[in-house]
Order: sequence, then C-alpha cells, then structure tokens
Amino acid sequence: MLRLVVALALGAALAPLSAAIKDPIRVTGGLISGVPATDSAVRVYKGIPYAAPPTGNLRWRPPAPVAPWQGLRRADEFSPSCMQTIRDQNRPWTHEFLPHNFVSEDCLYLNVWTAAASAGERRPVLVWIHGGANMDGGSSVALYDGEQLAKKGLVVVTINYRVNIMGFFAHPELTRESERHASGNYGLLDQVAAIRWVKDNIAAFGGDPDRVTVGGQSAGASNTHVLTASPLAKGLLHRAIAQSGSGVTSGSARRLADAEAEGAKFAEAKGARSLAELRAMSWQELMAPLKAGGAAPRFNVVVDGYLLPAPVAEVFAQGRQNDVPTLTGWTADEGGASPRPKITLAAYQERVRQRAGELADTLLRLYPASNDEEAAKAQNDMARDQQRVSTYLWAVNRAKTAKTKVYTYYWTHPLPGPEAAELGAFHSSELPYMFNSLSRSDRPFTAEDRRIAEIMSSYWANFVATGNPNGKGLPYWPPVDEKPGFTMELGTRFQPIPLAGSPAKQQALEKLLAPARAD
Repeated sequence: MLRLVVALALGAALAPLSAAIKDPIRVTGGLISGVPATDSAVRVYKGIPYAAPPTGNLRWRPPAPVAPWQGLRRADEFSPSCMQTIRDQNRPWTHEFLPHNFVSEDCLYLNVWTAAASAGERRPVLVWIHGGANMDGGSSVALYDGEQLAKKGLVVVTINYRVNIMGFFAHPELTRESERHASGNYGLLDQVAAIRWVKDNIAAFGGDPDRVTVGGQSAGASNTHVLTASPLAKGLLHRAIAQSGSGVTSGSARRLADAEAEGAKFAEAKGARSLAELRAMSWQELMAPLKAGGAAPRFNVVVDGYLLPAPVAEVFAQGRQNDVPTLTGWTADEGGASPRPKITLAAYQERVRQRAGELADTLLRLYPASNDEEAAKAQNDMARDQQRVSTYLWAVNRAKTAKTKVYTYYWTHPLPGPEAAELGAFHSSELPYMFNSLSRSDRPFTAEDRRIAEIMSSYWANFVATGNPNGKGLPYWPPVDEKPGFTMELGTRFQPIPLAGSPAKQQALEKLLAPARAD
C-alpha cells in the first residue's frame, strides 16, 4: 500500500496527462482491448500475438503470420514466457528481475503501454528486448513495466522471443529445408517479426513507426547489436540502446557450420535420427539433461548468412550496418569488478601476466600492489578502467564507418537491499532506474533513489524521442566525439568522468585491447 501511495504521489507531480486512448484497437489479426495501468491515463495491452505459435511443424522455423481471430480479444494478461527453466530467488537477480509465469512454446506475444489519447499523436517508441543470455527471461519481468516511460511520452513495447534450444538451435537438416539455407537465430527472427509488427501497428496506439528505438540489456544488448548489423532490420529501427553489451571484447557468434555440428551432436545424444523425430519430442524431452552426461551446447547467435551475414564487427567495418544513434554502457560491478573483491597478491599478479603478456610489467606498475588488500583494489581499478576503455574503443572503431552519434555511460549506484555493500552496482542494477519502475520492487528505495530514477528515465526518454539523451534540467551528457577520453557517470553522480585513472593507464589498456580491436 505504501508503494502504491508513493507511486501515485509521483504520478501527481508530473504534468497532467490526457485521457487514455479508446478501445477497441485494430491490429494485425483483429480487435483488442486493454486495461488501465496504475495511473488510468496510461493504458496497457498485454499478450498481443505478433506471430503464430511456433509449435509442431513450425518449431525451428521463422515466425509465421498471426492467425486472425473473431470478435474482441482482451489483452489484459501477460502471455506465457518462452520455453526455459523458470528460476527463483537467484542472487543478485532476485524476484523482480525474473519471469514467474507459465512457460510454453506458444509464446510469441508482446505488450504495449501508451498514454496517447488518439492514434494520431505519433509518439516515439521503445521496443525492449529482455536479457537472460538468450537462455531465459521474458517480457513479464516486473521491472520492465513501461508505465512511467509512457508517462514521459513514449509508447513502450516489450516482447517475448524464443530462447535456448527453441530459439537458437541449428542443424544440417534445418539448413537444407530452409529457403535461405540457414538455421538457428529463430529468436532473432522473432525479434525482427516483433519490430515489423510495431512498424505496421504502433500508430494505432499513438506511436510513430518512423521513430522506433530498439533497446535491450545483457543478451538483449547483444541482440540489439545484431539487429543493427542485420539487413532484415533495415528501415525498422531508428536508434539503438545496448546496456551491458558494447565493447571490443564483447559479442560473439558461431559459424553456421560449427552450430550445425553442435546441433547434430545434440540430436544424436537425444537419440533422434531425424529432424522429424526432434520435432515430435516434447519440450520436456528436449530440455532434459543429456543421457550421456556432459554439458549441452550453448545455443546462441549464428552467423547464418541471412539474418546475420557476417560477424557484427565485420559488418560495421564494411559500413553495411543500420547506422543509427546509439546509447550504451556498463555497470561498475560487472566485468570482473565487485565492491568486495577477494584475490591474493600472487593470484592478482599471475592473472595480469597471463592476460597481458609483454604489457604485464607496465600494468603491474600502473596498478601496483604489495599485499592482498592492495591487490584486490588494483584488480577492481583495472577491471573498471578496462570496461570503460573497451567501450570507448568500440565507439572509435564504429566511427570509422558510422555518421551517427554514440553516448556512453558508466552506472555506479548500488541497488539498495541487505546485500548492497557486497553486490554494489551489479549487472542489471540500472534497470529499475532506467524504467523508473521502483514501485515494482520491494527494495528499501529512498527519496535519493527516486531522484536518480527520474533523471535516468528522462535521459532514456529523450534519447528515444530525439537520438540525444540531453534535455532541460538534466546534467549535460556529451557524445563520445565531443569529449574523447571521457564517459558519462550515471547513478551516484551525473557527470563526465575519465575513462581511466590516468592517461598512462588509458594508453596501456588501449594497447592491451588492440588485438581484440583488430578482430
């Protein structure tokens, strides 16, 4: 009840909103009706189908068109999440970060939040791709609630897409049956289908099909990069947001031949002699541990020659990308850093020597340590500097063929809770602030957290609207080309900060990362 009162008070402090759009709304397939959000000026439409259920003979095929329905479809509940093992309280990604609904192969649905009063308003659109290593996750996650961003003038769309074996399984038979001679990437094809649905339908919700930002976090960020490199997404997205997913050492995809070989080996381990037998298996059989023991292959993105014609970095190097303004960054306590690192002096030195080779002596001099406590601090400092420098080098490489701006950030605010001192600004911790969805969590948020969320979500709303996060009353956030050697700190403070602790450290880390930059 307290959280509801706070949310209502915050809503009242914002500029008055007009009455919500009127139902029914016609979309591909038929008529739908939504429900009021917490603030009745925002209307939410949950569980809208954007493709046919990928079941039976449609398993491991590109998404098929939606089957029309008769009458009025109530879009008032989230659909099931796509096939995965639903996790429970998995620190630090506890309840509010995870889906908790049913799972089903029939899962290709999306959700829309809008505060538009009419279809003619043409508000900017954010399409959100959830994270989860392309293994799990879903659009029903509490923190992905789009109400507050809708109140800032956006139309927010969150989507499900096939994950794990259902979304990224490649096999020689699948490639042979494909008209495009490709297999794998079904989850990415789902994302393209969802964005195409937005192009065709979002005007009915007051959205602008010519101002669509595709954004995501973690695997959603990596997938966003793939979409900026995919010819299938040409003309469908106009800006990109990649949270915890941009750097010269991040992002990888399997060659199709390797993915097919892994798929054939997996089928053999399952006792399936043909693709028909695999399609006849239940999802429980497919997702059960392998009978022969050992780890199942990691099903993920494939350079299939169709959706992804070449590795993302190569597509950008050739200037064949969808060139759109991009906002990207990382959190302080990911990528090898943590608030309470534990490492011995000997282990720290050995790790640097293994990683840095001939640069090791230089780095050990720049990040010195003479005992375990100093080693822990030195490792943290180096990990954080390396993350920022890596993102900067990614932006510099991108600028060789891109004409659009890049805005980079570094999130530093610990998420409150009993383990805040231990977990700090961990991977995903910026999400409730970016969505301004603090009310969807039971963490002990303070007035300072709400202030941070207001600023953070305003930056994101501005970027979705204009391709520039800056706006009235916000600390100025320079693009990379305007202030080289700096990134924008978000969270504890809002200000540009150096990429590394000194110019010498930045230069050394640029040399360390140079081989990865050339890949």
